[in-house]
Amino acid sequence: MNINIFFVTVSIGLMSIFFLFKPMDIKQRNFVDVPIFELKSFTLYELNTKGLITVMRGDKAIRYSDRYKVSNINYTDNSKEYLANMKADRGLFKDKVVDLIGHVDYQREDGLNFKTQKATYNKKTKIAYTNTDYISYMGENEIVGTSLRYDNRLNRIKSKNIRAKYQLQEDNK
Repeated sequence: MNINIFFVTVSIGLMSIFFLFKPMDIKQRNFVDVPIFELKSFTLYELNTKGLITVMRGDKAIRYSDRYKVSNINYTDNSKEYLANMKADRGLFKDKVVDLIGHVDYQREDGLNFKTQKATYNKKTKIAYTNTDYISYMGENEIVGTSLRYDNRLNRIKSKNIRAKYQLQEDNK
């Protein structure tokens, strides 16, 4: 084969590639919500100089830059006088606030307990609240209502549309 024919063939091939094939049009995208990492069957501990403050457990967690999305969350707050434990099907932990969704069960060390479908616990203010139907009990006492706001520091409950069953203690004098 003649060298001139070879270079002409290569030149025609390169020109056809240049004119006939268009480069891929790659669009630059801004991803707003990209997970940083994923955890499975995990336990997170928060410590300070006084000791253990919180424990968060779950089956699966996805960590974003500003929050954790957790399935089967089990969150325990040990930062105040009473130990408080919250469990739910799903949870979102963001800016010291825990949003709980699905079969929420809040239990406190002194026996106070409430169950609902959706609740929020603010770690800074120590307030747990729900705007959905709930049932709360402590021992044999029971309260059913449509919204609840429980202040863990002041040990106060505010609620709407309640029906309460309160067992009076007999005096053994």
